[in-house]
Amino acid sequence: MIKRYKERYLAGYLARVFLHNPLTMVIGVTLIVLGIVALLMMPREEDPQISISGGTIIISLPGASADEVEKVIVKPLERRIKEIKGVEHIYGVSSDSVGIVNVMYYIGENREASNLKLYDKVMQNMDQLPQGALQPLVRPFDIDIDIPVLSIAFYAKDALHVKNVELYKKIEELRNEFGNIPNVAKTELKGEFKEQFNVEVDLGKLASFGLSMGQIAQSLKSLSSSVPNINNKTNDGKLVIFGIKNAIEKVEDIENLIVSRSFGSSIYLRDVAKITQSYDIQNLKSAEISYRENGILGEAREQITLSVSKLKGSNAVVIAEDVLKRVEAHKASLDKAGIGYIVTRNYGERANSAVNELVFHLLISVVIIALLLIVVLGWREGLIVTLTVPAILAITIFIAYISGQTINRITLFAFLLSLGLLVDDVIVVIENIHRHLHDKASKDKEMDEILIEATDEIGAPTNIATIAIILTMVPMAFVGQMMGEFMKPIPLNVPVALLSSLLIAYIFTPFLARKFLKKPNHKEEV
Repeated sequence: MIKRYKERYLAGYLARVFLHNPLTMVIGVTLIVLGIVALLMMPREEDPQISISGGTIIISLPGASADEVEKVIVKPLERRIKEIKGVEHIYGVSSDSVGIVNVMYYIGENREASNLKLYDKVMQNMDQLPQGALQPLVRPFDIDIDIPVLSIAFYAKDALHVKNVELYKKIEELRNEFGNIPNVAKTELKGEFKEQFNVEVDLGKLASFGLSMGQIAQSLKSLSSSVPNINNKTNDGKLVIFGIKNAIEKVEDIENLIVSRSFGSSIYLRDVAKITQSYDIQNLKSAEISYRENGILGEAREQITLSVSKLKGSNAVVIAEDVLKRVEAHKASLDKAGIGYIVTRNYGERANSAVNELVFHLLISVVIIALLLIVVLGWREGLIVTLTVPAILAITIFIAYISGQTINRITLFAFLLSLGLLVDDVIVVIENIHRHLHDKASKDKEMDEILIEATDEIGAPTNIATIAIILTMVPMAFVGQMMGEFMKPIPLNVPVALLSSLLIAYIFTPFLARKFLKKPNHKEEV
């Protein structure tokens, strides 16, 4: 009667349970499938997401000089904000009538909690603001949506036929269609010129009628929802009042506006000003683009940049592809309107390229390890080790996916870093199985008992070695600031990969060894 081996460690118990279990193969295939699905569905980014908290406080004090704003608003507000725990940097900016205080928290601080503390501190000190100060505007900084993943520059192919306002209207229509794309957080236009009515006041005529700019502004207020902005710069004896947007339908409506009455006669706005329907000429910002066509650098052209931001944790690759498909669908209408476009930033393409490149190098590393093991251990033993590597990586990727991580350069670097460690457990088990099979003392033992004994025998030292390596990764999880946030995927994924390799070594290595290895014939010594 052949004696049955009595297991002492977890390794032996797992080996016996799964050695003949029909679910072993099912579990293996399922793990591979889950890993592939997770790899395809995980949000792809070039770099890991870093939690950065901060905000901007804007307070207006109409009529105050920059020095006054600094003394009565910016400096006191900076002192109050320093009382908030977790604030790293505070810097204020003062200008005429406006004070701005920028706040930056230590990296890693909870963004929602930080925004709430900042808002509470400002509201608690509302009574400290000087008389005449307007309601503070607290604008949190959100790195997830403030940095675009896609930027497209639209330009007029022929500036003589496509005006600034026409270009803006066309791109605005296109922008409105992006709102129903899943996981798009924000779209912005930069460099645009919006349509508006411009009023050029003749200062000479204004003086001859005995009118003031206040009367003109008050009259225009009856048409506009807000008092128009006034630019104090004069040019050829004229003063331009800007900002009557979407309040009226045609120029005549403004020209026939009565601004005053003198000796029973009405004074119309057309008597003292020239009114035109054009673009917001007070917008002194513009953007230009130049590009090479047939190897020749063309002249710079005015352009409008449409930027698209994504929600946190969403896939930059999918969002960029969806937006570009929408733009491509409108290419014919854009060409007809004389508008061209160039993709100036595609974070999704860069992220996808970086991830695919690292996945390719990961596969190359697996092949190199397989060839090395075939030479050293033999093709059967090398094949067993090679087959276990995808299962280990599949478990690690799937756990990373369900834990809300994204796949990026650092995540894949963690996999590459742990790849050499992943095969250690499997190699140790298969090498001990190989030794037991060729040991003459095993000639009377059954194949199953040899596999279980060989696996159980190295259970304790393998467990200790794996745990020791995991413990070396633990301190990295407590590194703070930018480096800690950037390298966080390593202490998160390497220990998971090592624990997965330990289980795979105890479960699948004996199972595959029973399929591929044979017990040698031991000859009797003479």
